Formats: sequence, structure tokens, C-alpha cells
Amino acid sequence: MSKPFAITLNIGSSLANHTGSWRSERPVYVNRMPPCNNACPAGEDVQGWLYEGESGNYEQAWRNLVRDNPFPAIMGRICYHPCQTACNRAEVDEAVGINSVERFLGDQAIAKNWQFNKPATKTGRRILVVGSGPSGLSAAYHLAMKGHEVVIRESAAEPGGMMRYGIPAYRLPREILDAEISRLINLGIRIECNTKVANPADAKNEGFDAVFLAIGAHLGKRAYIPAGDTVRILDAVNVLHMTADGEPPLLGRRVVVYGGGNTALDAARTAKRLGAYEAIVVYRRTQEKMPAHESELREALDEGIVMRWLSTIAWVNSGEVTIEKMKLDADGKPQPTGEFESLEADSVILALGQEVDLSIVEGVEGITVNDGVIEVNDLLMTGHDGIFAGGDAVPGERTATNAIGHGKQAARAINSWLEGQTFVHADRPDLATLDRLNTWYYSDAPKKVRPKLDAARRAETFAEVVQGLDEGTALFEARRCMSCGNCFGCDNCFGVCPDNAVIKLENGKYEINLDYCKGCGICANECPCGAIDMVPERS
Repeated sequence: MSKPFAITLNIGSSLANHTGSWRSERPVYVNRMPPCNNACPAGEDVQGWLYEGESGNYEQAWRNLVRDNPFPAIMGRICYHPCQTACNRAEVDEAVGINSVERFLGDQAIAKNWQFNKPATKTGRRILVVGSGPSGLSAAYHLAMKGHEVVIRESAAEPGGMMRYGIPAYRLPREILDAEISRLINLGIRIECNTKVANPADAKNEGFDAVFLAIGAHLGKRAYIPAGDTVRILDAVNVLHMTADGEPPLLGRRVVVYGGGNTALDAARTAKRLGAYEAIVVYRRTQEKMPAHESELREALDEGIVMRWLSTIAWVNSGEVTIEKMKLDADGKPQPTGEFESLEADSVILALGQEVDLSIVEGVEGITVNDGVIEVNDLLMTGHDGIFAGGDAVPGERTATNAIGHGKQAARAINSWLEGQTFVHADRPDLATLDRLNTWYYSDAPKKVRPKLDAARRAETFAEVVQGLDEGTALFEARRCMSCGNCFGCDNCFGVCPDNAVIKLENGKYEINLDYCKGCGICANECPCGAIDMVPERS
């Protein structure tokens, strides 16, 4: 009796029978957008440089990273890592410590004196960048890498903008800042400090082909607070600037800080380090509505900073601050209660936000100011042809990482404009969502926590609080990446294919032999990182 064909196949006979004729859909390898990459304001290929890092190729990882962000050692310290907030791994155990690995690579580059590769050719074009904060430095870097001559003019005595004059040294050591800026100088970028630009439109008369305004927000917002003549009221931006200059103000033993952002916490923590034994932050809303980042608040509390939630300053007399208790209405807005309390205070520091000094664009044809910032189009160009703007001077979130992203965007737009073209952003791939991953293939591996300087020692010094990972822990952390949406050569598809239709290539990639693939979909179902799609077969 003859047997049905299906049970008479010998071992290996799938290669003797073109099972591809059975197929109604085929597997296709795809490259999806990892959520970390998607969330990075600087546009880093986070997954790409993590892949090199987990292989121990630290210099290559660093070079991949600095294609988008020239300051990994800086941003590994001050970035609030939205990439980690978006990380799919957070649903498995904990988000990958991307920021920790970034800092490790940045510190490795400084220790080993890795330098940027200079462009092979020069364009002969000259660009003026006004301001040397993160946006200006980033734009200068990307423009220089295109072969343009770049000059930065900075009104302060040293470059860095708010990274130098707004972020305390316990968060960003100045030797780290200087090391990464010096790498830009070695690239050929000229930085002219103590140089104020009166009118950016005049740059054309000096032979500049384009201008990028990265003037930042260096002016502290003021508020009317009834106060006596002898009361010492200071601005947080000035306090931090003077401290960075080595000429800290005399604050006294009791300091009250008014505000709820990161600058308010920095001012309070700085006051502690300058000798205050009591630093109180007064904020009108609740902790949940505080704009300061949770990590900064946690460190402030560890250092003994006192928080007075739902409070506002009513008036200030010599040696005393009167605060009024507040309550939130149905819309979440603070409302007065008529209940008052007195606090002892030798000085009051206002940390109510920052504003842009817009005097530089007054009277410049075509440049429009709206709500305290410069209006720009999608390519960051102002209404004046050839003058671009970015960072805190334009609408958007005011973070150093966002400013670095603006610098890169502006550089691309400027380069295209100089060539008589309009820069077009590439289409983004589909997002690699968690539901596409097979997370059971990944073992639980809680992230490594960066050590910190003991809280008891912090008040006596401006030494760096948060420490970096060593090589072993950085390598472990990089290997926690699940490579969401992108093949990392795990061999799963190669091993599970019942038809031996997956061909393993030398570069760690794979291709499908469609003569034998019957479209069963096992490879797609078992891909850990969701890098295989099943698509309908073409008729």
C-alpha cells in the first residue's frame, strides 16, 4: 500500500523539494526604530553604539555616538535620559542604563585622547555661531565636520554657556567640560570669548556666509515681592554664575530659594556648599507637579535640603521671610489660603525661570520675536535669510540635550541652504514596540547603579556627586540592550527553520532561500527582537 506523501519524506528532503511553492506570505528582515533612538533629542543611534559597546569595541562605539552628539562625557552626566524612559527593557526588569554607558565611553575618549577625524576637504564657506552653549557648540561641530570654517563668538570669559555658568561643578566637573570643548578646538573651530555680537546681519560684511544664533536664556525672571530696604534678594542664575567664576556671593547661614525647577535645587545645593546650614526651597505646588527632575530632587533631599510644598513668598523683611500656604483648585492651580508662616532667612534666591536677552535681534529685518523667543521655521531659519537660531532662544524644551539636537538640525539645514537646497528629513521607520518582542529570550538582569559620593561629605565640597561605571559594569549594562526591532545575529531564525531556508551570511546577517521557505512564520514568531515581518506573497 502506498503511503501519503507527507509521511514518506526522508530527513533532509525539504532541500530536495521546492516547498516555496506552498507559500502565501514570506519573511522579510526589517529595521525598526528603537524607542531609545526615537526618544533622544540629539538624534543618537543609541542602539547602534550600544551594540559596538557590548562587543568591547569602545572606540568604535564612541565614534558612532559622536556622529550625532560630540559631548558624551558631558551628556553622560547632565542629560535626563529620555531614552531610558522610553526603553522597552523597563517592562522586563529595568531600563538599560544608557546614560551610564554614554558617560563611560566619553570618559574613555578623554583618558585615551581620542580625537575627531577631520574632514578631507574644505568648502571655503564661513559660518558665524553666536554663543558657545550646547546648541552653538553642537552646530559648530557638525558644520566643521562638513568642511566649513566656523567661528564662535562668546560674550563670556570662557566657553560652555549654561553648562559652565549654570550647572554646578558637582554635576559637571569643569575638567570634563574643558576636555570635550578642546576637542572642538583641535578640529579647527575658533572660539572668540569676551566678544559680543551687536547685530548678526553685519556678519555678511565680515565674509560670513551664514549665522547661527545660540544665545541661550541667561536672564533670570523677576517677580514682585514686597521687601524691606535691607533685604538680600538674589537671582539664582547670578548666584550660579558667580560661583562658577570663583567669586561666590555671601548668602549667610539661612537661605530660602523660591522656585521648583532644577535651577532652584541647584541654587539650594550650592548654598549648602557655600556654608549655609539651612537651605529651604519654597514651591507653590505639590511634589508631583514640580518641574525639577526626580533624580535631582532625590539628591537634594539626601543633602538635607528642606522642601516647603504648597507655599509662596508673601513678603520679605530683614532676617525673615513670610510665606503663605497654598492649596490646589480643581484645575490644579495654586490658590491662597490666608494662612501665613515666618521663616528665618539671611538671603532669598529667586529661581523662577530664565529669559532670553533678545537685544541682539532688535531691529534686524525679518526676525520676529514672540512670547520671549525667536520665531523660526521647521529648519530653524529665522525670517532673515541666512540667519538661523536654536537652543533656548527658540520655542521648545529647554534642556542641554534638546539644544544639542537643535545644533545638529541647524547645521544640516545651513549646509543644505549653502548648497542651494532644502534639507529634507529622512522618513522614520516604524517604532519597535514591546508587543513585537519575545522577551522570554532575555534573562533578568537588573541595571547597574552608579555609585554616589556620601551625602554627609557633599556639603563640604563641589566634588562630583555621581560616579561612573567601571569597564565591567559598563559592559554588562550595554549587553542588557534587547536590540529592539533590529537583528543582532542571535541565530534563532537559522536554528528554528524547519525547511533549512535561512542562510547565515558571513557578516552576521541572514537571507531567506525562497525556493524552500514555505512561509510558516516560525522565524518571525521566534525572533527575540521583532526584526522579521511576514508580508503577503506577491501574486
